Amino acid sequence: MTTVTATITPAPRAAEADDRKPAGAAQPRTRVILVTGMSGAGHSTALKTLEDMGYEAVDNLPLPMLQSLAARPGAVDVARPLAIGIDIRTRGFGAETFMAELDRLGQQPELDVKLLFLDCDDEVLFRRYTETRRRHPLTADRPVADSVRHERQLVEPLRARADLVVDTTMLTAADLRRLLLGHFALAQQRSMSVFVVSFSYRHGVPRESDLVFDVRFLDNPFYVPQLRPLTGRDAPVAEHIRRDPAFTPFLDGLTGVLQPLLPRYIHEGKSYLTIAVGCTGGRHRSVFVAERLAGWLNDLGYPVTLNHRDLSRGGENAPAGGRA
Repeated sequence: MTTVTATITPAPRAAEADDRKPAGAAQPRTRVILVTGMSGAGHSTALKTLEDMGYEAVDNLPLPMLQSLAARPGAVDVARPLAIGIDIRTRGFGAETFMAELDRLGQQPELDVKLLFLDCDDEVLFRRYTETRRRHPLTADRPVADSVRHERQLVEPLRARADLVVDTTMLTAADLRRLLLGHFALAQQRSMSVFVVSFSYRHGVPRESDLVFDVRFLDNPFYVPQLRPLTGRDAPVAEHIRRDPAFTPFLDGLTGVLQPLLPRYIHEGKSYLTIAVGCTGGRHRSVFVAERLAGWLNDLGYPVTLNHRDLSRGGENAPAGGRA
């Protein structure tokens, strides 16, 4: 149990107050992130990540204690930001009760409250529970599938209310950490980070994408036997794509659109941008274009993370039914 001690000093006289702080100056606000969502969707990873970022993390907090922990009267100027996990395991949990507490917190001007909802496809949740042999929190004598569906009904109002919904179906733990750092970095950590990801359309568009570019119009190295086993990181594949007359105008147009757009995102307060580049198999064209795009962004001075999501799916590059 965490004990918070606040030292209260007498308020300065009016004249002193005028000397120390301009009238109408904004008071510092304590960031409070409430982490909820589907069990098995990455709750523990999210809280651990936020703790590593400098948040004071508290998991499975009973709802009646939320106000007293988050508000901490008199300690706002020295309080660490908070990350509080609340889900169906929580004593007194209920979507309506939770949202009522959220409304009460939101009325306190000294707090900056955000609701983070972690989601995941039901089939993936079924598999996670089956593979780990963990019991679902709602499981009594019912199958895991029924428990997951019942939980989704219970928490759906929170999903609709959330400031940020993160679908972890196809995210690794590292991907989730990057997303949280981008959205919830503290002031001293803040700058707009860019995540460039290549992907295969056969396996779906990355759900966290902000901008998606389809490069299936480029000449496909898959149809060249000696290039088929290689990837977009290999020089022969890169040269093959560069020789496509459509490639240079496309890349010039893409960077021409992005260059004035990125500062506007920063101006609007966006701290994290995901750019997804897709082709049929996620091994050749999208990989090469993503590499070039990431290099261009890095040259402009943006913090860039590059991920080739489907590069390891080596045997699944073949287009279905002919041309990509």
